[in-house]
Amino acid sequence: MNVPAAEKPSGITVLGIDPGLSNTGYAVLQEVNGTVAFREGGIISTPSNRPLEDRLREIYLGLTEVVASFEPDLVAVEDLYSDYQNPASAVLMGHARGVCLLAASSHSVPVASYRPTRVKKSLTGNGRASKQQVKSMVKVVLRLSVEPSSEHVADAIAVALCHLQERRVNAVTGGRG
Repeated sequence: MNVPAAEKPSGITVLGIDPGLSNTGYAVLQEVNGTVAFREGGIISTPSNRPLEDRLREIYLGLTEVVASFEPDLVAVEDLYSDYQNPASAVLMGHARGVCLLAASSHSVPVASYRPTRVKKSLTGNGRASKQQVKSMVKVVLRLSVEPSSEHVADAIAVALCHLQERRVNAVTGGRG
């Protein structure tokens, strides 16, 4: 769905990404005149029985397709949550996050990163909110008829909403907030 530049609505389009090796969630939000609309969300899934390099390629190709289709002004990516009791998982997640950043960079789209606790706090007021609380608030904020079926899509929406909120705060405070 490439929209020619002359027809692209004014405002900002943000691609939110919840990086994961098995499931990478993504969501495209567009804000025009203070109103945020959900454009598309989905999951790029990779089978665990495939080699790591093939799984990373699938994530990269899936995200570059989304970036090419929606031409976001910015990509907002959730930082890694590292479980220090399982460093191998953190390393694998780092690989997935790296290809998310590469997909944005390959289209010259700037990236903003947010800690999971910051994303949850900006959406729910609680940096330790549950996955269900995030899904519920996404539904309320975007006025969706149903909650996102996937926590990965909900997290991707949440990180995009976090960026839009940060952008509004910075506009009011001149970047001092």
